[in-house]
Amino acid sequence: MRYEFDGFVLDPDRRELRRDGETLAVAPLVFDLLLYFLRHRERVISKDDLFDAVWEGRIVSESTLASHINAVRKAIGDSGSEQRLLRTMARKGFRFVGDVAEIDMVQAPAVLSSVQAGEVSNPALPDRPSIAVLPFLNLSGDPQQDYFVDGIVEDIILALSRSRWLFVIARNSSFTYKGRAVDVRQVGRELGVRYVLEGSVRRVANRVRITGQLIDTTSGMHLWGERFESVVDDIFELQDQITASVVGAIAPQVEFAEIERAKRKPTESLDAYDYYLRGLTKFHLSTREGIDEALPKFYKAIERDPDFAAAYGMAAGCFYWRKMNRWLDDRAADGAEAARLCERAVALGRNDAVALTRGGHAWPHFGGDLHTCVAYVDRALVLNPNLSTTWYLGGYQRVSLGEHDDAIAYFSRAMRLSPRDPETFQMHTGIAMSHLYSRRFDAALASLQQAGQELPNILRVAAFQAMAHALAGQLDEAREAMGHVRRLDPSLNLGNIDDWLLVRRPQDFALASEGLRLAGMPE
Repeated sequence: MRYEFDGFVLDPDRRELRRDGETLAVAPLVFDLLLYFLRHRERVISKDDLFDAVWEGRIVSESTLASHINAVRKAIGDSGSEQRLLRTMARKGFRFVGDVAEIDMVQAPAVLSSVQAGEVSNPALPDRPSIAVLPFLNLSGDPQQDYFVDGIVEDIILALSRSRWLFVIARNSSFTYKGRAVDVRQVGRELGVRYVLEGSVRRVANRVRITGQLIDTTSGMHLWGERFESVVDDIFELQDQITASVVGAIAPQVEFAEIERAKRKPTESLDAYDYYLRGLTKFHLSTREGIDEALPKFYKAIERDPDFAAAYGMAAGCFYWRKMNRWLDDRAADGAEAARLCERAVALGRNDAVALTRGGHAWPHFGGDLHTCVAYVDRALVLNPNLSTTWYLGGYQRVSLGEHDDAIAYFSRAMRLSPRDPETFQMHTGIAMSHLYSRRFDAALASLQQAGQELPNILRVAAFQAMAHALAGQLDEAREAMGHVRRLDPSLNLGNIDDWLLVRRPQDFALASEGLRLAGMPE
């Protein structure tokens, strides 16, 4: 069904608002609001109706609602003073009062004639990264294996669709290309996607080899390619393993490509997502300067979209990173702001794995209840079990709880999902902390060496190196590591580490304190 009014055409299937054949840029929530008003134009829509239907019951301020109503009016050439199409009904709500024609796309003669004439218009690229997973080639020489190949592709499509920041073409559309030799650039135009994943599966006896490659459809450029091999023992377990490996590799590659694209856009044309991407690239530098540049960009994203849950979560992550490196300027004010960002992230992002992960992980460091926040990160894993960030930050929560073997399993899963992750040093550090608290000091030092090679000037890495050397009886190395700690932060001492080390088991805190004392940390 398509809606036509006052020279505009709103197409729910393509999520497009057009006027005079031109597709207009409309934020997703603004589009949802307009569509809801059109579908329910026969009655007055209350604020509660909008909160339930469009915001899915999330807590939304009056100012946020007002700004989105104004954005709807602006998109359709209306205004609050004129209210020609969207009228405010005092103390009641809102109602769309313009004349609307509903066009059944199956029966519309104009559409049929354009199809018959071969003049089908291609959908515009959506306002977020978009991907189609094409049917993989079956190279096994056995048509009976098609079910296995198709099952893998369907699982990949389903897993990718759990990433709310990613627009994924449904299986039924992707599979129309099965058995056809295609030009990925043409596929991109026909499906309205920027990226295409294609691949092949070869199964011989009890071994399976899968190759995949990610292509930018706007340029035809090859962005990523990888081969996965495994032994077939349990067919369903194998499909899960392959899906996790492929999705864990693809999602970061799409994000990196989007970051590079956002870097090339002129500043005056940046939208909320562009600022978010620019913030990510600075955040992943993991330096003081990088965090100082990232935080304003996340605030810019929030300014342009006050309901951008993941931007709140990443901003909270900036404050967490400042605290871990003791870069906070005003501990009380910064802590209060961090807590506010965490609260907004988990409130707005109840179905957003990134927002729940970043907000849920950071909040306990700024006064949030640890067990409640563990539940937020656990929910993120249900929403998207292939997000490596959720696994490794969930691992840090297990370290805090004293569940060290479980924590190592979390960090290991994160590294398997994203072996080239910019935050791999965090995973090595978390594994080292778990080994140290379990009194496996040599294993802790091995992991810390890997973390330190990636980023040598991280306070937590240097401090745990000092602890591990000291507890292992290597006092010269411990004092050398403590010298590095003192250079990074001369103010850290045994009297203030309780605010820096988030651990719940007294024996873990005592062990860490003893290691730092032996290494030469002052009282």
